[in-house]
Amino acid sequence: MGRGKIEIKRIENSTNRQVTYSKRRNGILKKAREIHVLCDAQIALVIFSSTGKMSEYISPSPGPSTTLIGILDKYQKTSGKKLWDAKHEFLSSELDRIKKENDSMQIELRHLKGEDITSLNAKELIPIEEALNNGLSKIRDKKNDVWRMMTKNTSMLEEENKRLSYHLHSLEIGGNDRDMENGYHQKGRDYPAQMPFTFRVQPIQPNLQEK
Repeated sequence: MGRGKIEIKRIENSTNRQVTYSKRRNGILKKAREIHVLCDAQIALVIFSSTGKMSEYISPSPGPSTTLIGILDKYQKTSGKKLWDAKHEFLSSELDRIKKENDSMQIELRHLKGEDITSLNAKELIPIEEALNNGLSKIRDKKNDVWRMMTKNTSMLEEENKRLSYHLHSLEIGGNDRDMENGYHQKGRDYPAQMPFTFRVQPIQPNLQEK
């Protein structure tokens, strides 16, 4: 017996609904890949679940149509339907301008590195040489500034070292003097002081004293 026909309506049970969504989403993505491989078709498939989770498939192909934006631009040009407003068109043009500027800067950077210059003529090499000379001059000036600052800092450190050495030497001399003074007082305490005694001068001729 064949399978009964399933009525297409919203599945009320959330668990069953999620299981069915996962199975059918995978089936649609598989069919999209198959039709691209079998028929060389360009496909852009975007699916959003009820929870907001996105799934997508963009058929790989050379050129700008590889991206979703590229395929949508192609759809817009083919169908004549305007997908982007003026704001989006302005942003798209700005993005293209920034991309071109970035490519140009990458080329200039390679030229400054000495890469890809074999095809340049003398007129095109002159601004590159001037830019390198200006950069080299600024680098030398900066190196001299750094050297002067290092010399100044070294001199300041040497002066500070001399000052600290002198201060330490002064402290050591003061400590030695105090040790000598303490030693002197200690010796004075070890020996008792002598009692003072007086002298009386006796006359050489006593008779003269009686007269």
